[in-house]
Amino acid sequence: MRAARARASTSLSMSAISVCMRIWVYVLECADGRLYVGSHRGEDVAARVWDHNEGVSKTAYTYHRRPVTLVWAGEFEDPAEAVAFERQMKGWTRAKKRAFIAEDWDTLKQLSRSRTAPAVHEKGKFYRLTHPESGDEKGSS
Repeated sequence: MRAARARASTSLSMSAISVCMRIWVYVLECADGRLYVGSHRGEDVAARVWDHNEGVSKTAYTYHRRPVTLVWAGEFEDPAEAVAFERQMKGWTRAKKRAFIAEDWDTLKQLSRSRTAPAVHEKGKFYRLTHPESGDEKGSS
């Protein structure tokens, strides 16, 4: 009975720790001007920036691009959202990341437009598939 109580209190404290854990997505500017997107679980993202600048990992992307400067950091409550946003941001162009960091929403919106998909007014295949009520489908009666 005593061991069961100890196990229960341990699992409770572990879940309480994970709930209180802070999750960060951050952007660093490297000495060569490149932007690095990363994530960190901990109280202070500055500790992770310190790791990058100290060269803790010789195989890290930033190791030969030091010193690095923190240019943006955002805190997330949900780890899945943080991972999704980090991956999304890693796929962005440098210009789009710069617009996001500068909070230039008009430029960000412009850079977010698809260069391959047709605009809605062209009523391409995707539009016709997702708007069958428009009556623009070929062969509709």
